[in-house]
Amino acid sequence: MATQLNRKRAYSPPPIPDRLYFKIGDVARLCGVESYVLRFWESQFPQLKPNKSGTGQRLYRRRDVELALEIKRLVHAEGYTLSGARAVLDQEQRRPGKRASGNLDPEAALPLPVDQKRHLDGVAAVIGHARAELREIASLLASSTPQPPRRRNRLTAIAPATGSLFPS
Repeated sequence: MATQLNRKRAYSPPPIPDRLYFKIGDVARLCGVESYVLRFWESQFPQLKPNKSGTGQRLYRRRDVELALEIKRLVHAEGYTLSGARAVLDQEQRRPGKRASGNLDPEAALPLPVDQKRHLDGVAAVIGHARAELREIASLLASSTPQPPRRRNRLTAIAPATGSLFPS
């Protein structure tokens, strides 16, 4: 019995359907927990922040579902406390080139092709130019020089009243 407690439980995450948003009930079913557990995890893990619809319904994205599955793995399969799981997730988030599963991100490890580097340099140049223009606009708006008041055209003279409501 003691060897059974020391052994980590095998955990394989369920397949996540290919959808843009998931409701809290769907995520609860995928994770195998109640929806109140997910709401509690939102208060304990700052990384888990689902969007909310106009009616206040939680809408989880795929990365939120993956994070919820990772939290469940850490807490239920690995035996971490909530604060320990939070520390592990913080540590994984700080490591560049790492995914939540701990595998190296293949895109982060490979160097960019020369064409893509040039493209990114061009994009960075355009963004830098736009920033400079926005700074110039902000400085113009922040300047204390008052703008001269606009001159209004004088009103045209009104024809004298003929006594009738409907002029001919």
